[in-house]
Amino acid sequence: MINNSWEKVLAGGRIVPVVTIDNPEQGCALASTLLEAGIRVIEVTFRTPVAAEAISKIVAGCPGMSVGAGTILEPEQLRRAVDAGAAFALSPGLDERIIEAAAKFSLPFIPGVMTPGEMLRGLSLGCPLQKFFPAESAGGAPFLKLLEGPFGHTPLRFVPTGGINADNMASYLALRAVAAVGGSWFVDRKAVATGDWGTIRTLASEAAELSSPRL
Repeated sequence: MINNSWEKVLAGGRIVPVVTIDNPEQGCALASTLLEAGIRVIEVTFRTPVAAEAISKIVAGCPGMSVGAGTILEPEQLRRAVDAGAAFALSPGLDERIIEAAAKFSLPFIPGVMTPGEMLRGLSLGCPLQKFFPAESAGGAPFLKLLEGPFGHTPLRFVPTGGINADNMASYLALRAVAAVGGSWFVDRKAVATGDWGTIRTLASEAAELSSPRL
């Protein structure tokens, strides 16, 4: 069975920075900046070959940060994430191979979904927390609002990601079914690469203020 302790994983807040790190040595500096801004959870995407190393460095150097692995497309990536110390993992899609691997590792896993059929399948596979992706292109907050009728009695909760920003995040967080939102507008890849921690700290602080501390 999937480890469903995602409530603890996201207890640090309702906004998950989706970051792409090109230099693993910058991982701790980024994580420390986010902690200073009041954000205690981070998703490091497997979009670069140094993702696992970056996760390992953040886990070792910033114990106050809950570190997740994102853009998991293969079970092997999940294994590398676990070895690096990731506390949870996410995927842009629903792949039963990855879900099975997460269950073996007892790792909280958040599969990506876009349709009601995928959502039902995710629930049947033991994944009550799902990544609604790409959120804005798939109908946004109004679409999730419509799902409250048929899915309102289930444990299904979402982490909408894709097109989320400071202007629309509140519309998602107002929904009962939304546990948290994921976004990258305040952790721009270029800003991370150049070490522009001042800009990241300012934007992250604003994002943290807009979000609620509850699930």
